[in-house]
Amino acid sequence: MELSQETTHKTPLRRFTWVVLLVAALYSLYLVLHPFTPFSRTDISILDVVQLERAVHVFFLLFAGYLLTAQGLPQRRTTGSWVFVALTLPFLYTFWVPNVPGVAIPLEGRLAGTLAWALAVLPALLPTTRRYTDLLAALLSVAPLAYQLRFYEELVYRAVIPTGWDMTMSFSLIILVLGLVYRLLGPVMPSLVLIFLAYNLYGHLVPGTFRGAKNGIDLLLGKTYNETEAGIYGLITGVSAKYLVYFTILSGLIGALGLGRVIANIALALVGRTPQTPGRVTGIASVFMGMFSGSGAADTQFVATLTKPLYEKAGYDRMTAAGLVATAGTIALITPPVLGSIAFIMVEILQISYLWVMVMAIGPCLLYLFAILAYNEFYARKAKLPPVGADGHLRRRYALRYSTIFLPILVIVILLYRGAEVATAVYLAALAFILVGYLDPTLRPEPLRQAMRSRWYPLGLGLGMLLALAGFFLPTLLGVGYGEIPLFHLTLAFLGLILGTFAFPSAMEGKFMAAFAPIANGLAEGFRQLIPIGAAIVAANLIFAMMVITGLPSKFSIFLGQVSGESLILATVVTALFSLILGMGVPPTATYVLTSSLTAPAIINLAKANFAGYGLPEQQAVLAATLATHMFLFYYAVLADVTPPVALSAYASASVFKTDPITTGVYAARVALAKYIIGFFFLLSFTGTGLLILPVLQSVPGLEGWLIVLERFFFTASAIIFLAAATVGYTRRPLRRWESWAMGLLAVSLFYPYPNLWMGFVPLVACLLFFLRRERPATTHSLGTQDVKR
Repeated sequence: MELSQETTHKTPLRRFTWVVLLVAALYSLYLVLHPFTPFSRTDISILDVVQLERAVHVFFLLFAGYLLTAQGLPQRRTTGSWVFVALTLPFLYTFWVPNVPGVAIPLEGRLAGTLAWALAVLPALLPTTRRYTDLLAALLSVAPLAYQLRFYEELVYRAVIPTGWDMTMSFSLIILVLGLVYRLLGPVMPSLVLIFLAYNLYGHLVPGTFRGAKNGIDLLLGKTYNETEAGIYGLITGVSAKYLVYFTILSGLIGALGLGRVIANIALALVGRTPQTPGRVTGIASVFMGMFSGSGAADTQFVATLTKPLYEKAGYDRMTAAGLVATAGTIALITPPVLGSIAFIMVEILQISYLWVMVMAIGPCLLYLFAILAYNEFYARKAKLPPVGADGHLRRRYALRYSTIFLPILVIVILLYRGAEVATAVYLAALAFILVGYLDPTLRPEPLRQAMRSRWYPLGLGLGMLLALAGFFLPTLLGVGYGEIPLFHLTLAFLGLILGTFAFPSAMEGKFMAAFAPIANGLAEGFRQLIPIGAAIVAANLIFAMMVITGLPSKFSIFLGQVSGESLILATVVTALFSLILGMGVPPTATYVLTSSLTAPAIINLAKANFAGYGLPEQQAVLAATLATHMFLFYYAVLADVTPPVALSAYASASVFKTDPITTGVYAARVALAKYIIGFFFLLSFTGTGLLILPVLQSVPGLEGWLIVLERFFFTASAIIFLAAATVGYTRRPLRRWESWAMGLLAVSLFYPYPNLWMGFVPLVACLLFFLRRERPATTHSLGTQDVKR
């Protein structure tokens, strides 16, 4: 469902929800600042203990999430609703009747757990009751947090021997999380979590390879609630609290400051006036927006709204336009420096630098964008579209004038390169964005422009400078050192500047809060954007915890090895299909968590053996295979976002272009067809990892490594061009059907990383022959259906 964005004004409930969102965002930001402040010397558990920080984070997701869903429209009761409710019943029954010797849950605890179940689950069948049940569920979410804070030190030591009330709180928390995920993302993901829960409880009844041990409800609930890294507050939930919340806050601030349209206008100004302008703007604007947000569906919605008039003016086929936008929107998930939640999970699982993931994502991102632009180029030429583009004021001077908007991104990259924490880099980038929006006269929000026209503004400007200087040096007087990054000093200087320069003139005009309104709205909106993603991540952590308890990954690795016959090609094909199918019902984050846990060990072993054949030492072969495998799984989890029938980006694009979502998904899959092929060649040979840059350069230093990287990019880019031409059915002339198919097959063969360089030139030369023939009248065909608007 869509969360209501009107979280301010109108009703007391909306105002209260807005305050909760703002407090949640401020708490997250203060966690970054806390180690640099004098308060770090005190012992405040929710600021110093990682487990409790995550518990507070999950509480805010639940509390704010249920407040928001209480204000939304009721969902329809579907077959999925009945399945979700039915799957909760064995869990509820086992909670009431544990059948474990010595385990007893008090009646009060069982009633409290049943209340949580009723509030979270029954509205799936009784949608009209949800407003009241969701408000009560929000209140009930306080209990697991309060219990965790009160008994934390004791809980750590009784993960496998929980008390009755420990199990009550665990059951209530799990069911409240699943209820929220159901409301936000539908029944598939919570049902998947419940299947894993059932496997933990009844896996001993499963025959064959997947037969599991008999686990009691006490072990399941105890480890989930009390464990540090293997429970619900574990490593994957930590990704939301440690990384993702800061990027969504950054995205919310950009929207509140009105900078999103400026970013899109820069893309339009750079492209100019050509027949291909709509598609080019779509690709470049999607990359620009992806640098800031990392949300595929949200970026698709924004870019679609911006570019729809251009597509209509140029005469693009409506389905092709919607498909281009849907495909381009997904690029946000693989665009550095934000990338999305999967990248942060990879960092935590592999314990590698986030900078490594950023570098490895550059190649797939550029090739994905190139595939979109190539398809758009041939389509526009074939359809003979008229040139469209920017108006007079949106020239390259506009791009130069507002290029300062990318300075915060540069701040993130530089700080990460220097070894700073991701949260610290994004925190400073957020301050930089606010300064860009506040100090540039043409970008200031309207309340600030009114403050600038105040007669008090000159005095406020001087006061702001004075307070900024005082704020920067005050921490030194309090005994706080500068360190490598004087974060506390910079924060106080920033606040002093805002207070003096903007808040003072506004206050003298009787509008003190006007100076802070854009910032506060951006912070609240940023946390609101996090709630669906954060809830999905917590649910994914539950799946991960269930797999750890059962040892399912090792069983699945054995199964995958048997199915693939120890063939790397077959194993990657099976895994890619599994990832795409899984992604039809669950978000990319959950898809990656499942596939990385279940299939990665087997693929890494197969890839390691393959890479060792290139003369790599075992340690380097393992590292290269591990990085390539996880980037492969990352890539195909992202593609699920644009693959029909359940393609969130396709639905977002279809809502703007007024097209059928399923058909839009089909067109989105067809546009830039190369995106489904590129990922396989990360793994099929060591030279194929050149597309990821880092694995090759780490193993083959110097010029030889760079030559491997450049060779792979040259042949892959050539293959993308030829495959796009074959898909459209046009090169310098229209192609017959057999020519399109022949060219398409030759293009696919170009993707393969051949052991000898000359072997790649054979299909390259054959493809070039199609381009050398001049245009002549012919019946045109393409690899897909005809889509050129007549």
